[in-house]
Amino acid sequence: MITVIDYGSGNLRSVAKALEKSGGRVLVSQRPEDIRQADRILLPGVGAFGDCRLNLEKAQLIEPVLQHIQAGKPFLGICVGMQLLFGEGHEFGIHPGLNLFSGKVVAFDKTMPDPHNPAMMLKVPHMGWNRVRQNRPHPLWAGIPQESFFYFVHSYHGLPDQPECTVGTSVYGIPFCAAIARDNLFATQFHPEKSQNLGLKILENFLSWSP
Repeated sequence: MITVIDYGSGNLRSVAKALEKSGGRVLVSQRPEDIRQADRILLPGVGAFGDCRLNLEKAQLIEPVLQHIQAGKPFLGICVGMQLLFGEGHEFGIHPGLNLFSGKVVAFDKTMPDPHNPAMMLKVPHMGWNRVRQNRPHPLWAGIPQESFFYFVHSYHGLPDQPECTVGTSVYGIPFCAAIARDNLFATQFHPEKSQNLGLKILENFLSWSP
């Protein structure tokens, strides 16, 4: 059973449907006991970093999530669900993250020229399909060709202090961290549930992953 964490900040329906299409038995829940009993969990996220962090705290879900991770069970984060794994987020102030990866989440520079149209500034949010380079092999990359396209919607990106944690990189004005991993943690800035067959393949890989 995979539990998708409902804390008021995710594309719950599309994520759950994508997991089911990939062969998963899915429970969408905001109950701490369901998180504790889950075989694997997925943390989605849409919205501002600070609001998402606060929603997790109000729902009393932070401790069960950390216990799940400390027990070595598989964890997948998506979009803000990835960003929350960092030490802090710099969106509308500075907010603490879960600090599972040392580093911070910062905004794209809107004053940077658009590489496709140097006469214009970089459009933020970054929205659409971008190539992802796999920095190193990982079980969740199985069956995913190098430089595949995935779907992004975000204005902020993670800056890990340890570069080896970055397992996927994309470019939007600058190279940025598109996926991070360590031990039983894997997280993507892009949305697998919106990335058609290759996104479903990542979810399928997650469902069978044994860290």
